[in-house]
Amino acid sequence: MNTIVDILSLDHEGHGIARIDGKVTFVDGALAGERAEIAVYREHAKYNSANAIAILKASSQRAEPRCRYFGRCGGCSMQHLEISAQVAAKQRVLEDNLARIGKVKPEVMLSALHGPAWRYRTRARLSARWVDKKGGGLVGFREKRSSFIVDMTSCEVLTSDVSRLLQPLRELINELSNADRIPQIEVAVGEHVTVLVFRLLAPWTDDDAARVRAFADHHRVQIWEQEKGPDTVRPFWPHIAPELSYSLPEFGLVMPFKPTDFTQVNVAMNRALVSRALRLLNPQAGERIADLFCGLGNFTLPIARSGAEVLGIEGSAELVARARDNALHNGLANARFAVDNLFEMTPEKFSALGRFDKLLIDPPRSGAIEVIKALPESKSPQRIVYVSCDPATLARDAGILVHAKGYRLEAAGVANMFPHTAHVESIALFTR
Repeated sequence: MNTIVDILSLDHEGHGIARIDGKVTFVDGALAGERAEIAVYREHAKYNSANAIAILKASSQRAEPRCRYFGRCGGCSMQHLEISAQVAAKQRVLEDNLARIGKVKPEVMLSALHGPAWRYRTRARLSARWVDKKGGGLVGFREKRSSFIVDMTSCEVLTSDVSRLLQPLRELINELSNADRIPQIEVAVGEHVTVLVFRLLAPWTDDDAARVRAFADHHRVQIWEQEKGPDTVRPFWPHIAPELSYSLPEFGLVMPFKPTDFTQVNVAMNRALVSRALRLLNPQAGERIADLFCGLGNFTLPIARSGAEVLGIEGSAELVARARDNALHNGLANARFAVDNLFEMTPEKFSALGRFDKLLIDPPRSGAIEVIKALPESKSPQRIVYVSCDPATLARDAGILVHAKGYRLEAAGVANMFPHTAHVESIALFTR
């Protein structure tokens, strides 16, 4: 039976929150302030999950979703919310996490960093599957709460060129003998080339290979193949192609990368985030700075441009090798790199690295708690810029920095790296 409810607020994933006989109910597709007819699809002990069937009273912040697959595709969850309201909601998520988990409050809330709302995504992992009932192959994103692939031929957040490839990719899959042995196609868009990495559970035949080469030539993309683990990724066709790269023009940097390397999906927002991080860090010639979880040098090399001596540390030997190549490529001899597992950092290991004037930390979702706990009580870095992709772990680490390590949370704010999703990218400045 459907129920009519008032939506009281939004949760951290962009679901509307209502109450049915006092029980919290999370509603997909409903916004704060709306009245909606809903259908509960799952009952839990402490809450319900529901879908909005009809909006009886709409929020002034409601927007018309641009994508025809919105609601079915699991890639976006917030296209029905006006873009500035999305950013405001993410800022509230950050503030709430800092207060509730870290018991801290920034002295200044930074203005949110905005960028393109559409056609921004230069990285994607597309699922591929042969489906007899659909008459062939499907290529795209998975449905919400399902392992099925959306029957889609376009995407509004992928770059235009990649969106236009979805239908041709389906047609290509239909022609291949190993169509049922290609589970995914990874996309990497650089400034001069687009690379498609086919995950192959069975090799291509000679006829398949000819079709793939013709596809690459016609659509002006480079095809790579991956038979097993990451070390099996290699170019397939054409053999000679421009190198994947992105640039940071403010710092005069060009950053080559491999298609399976971690890079940010949103080039414009990455540039804005790097720019803000460097302004907050304020590196100076003669300073010694560490960039922890440095990846291929996205922040390390801009820091080095200031003239500071910078040490980038990363757990992946392959990414460290790429970072060293990028430093050489950009003529930055003052950027050095080391391989180390930062999740196993100790006070003794941190002390052995020597004294740092400043730190930049850009960890994965699990945060940087071992690094934070390892910071010395005296002679600690006077300035820490923390870039985060998870507000909960940022808040946890911020609590330790403020309450146990004597830092001030001087400023914090969000960057809308993934418009139309609930993902919250943020940045914080700690000083002492």
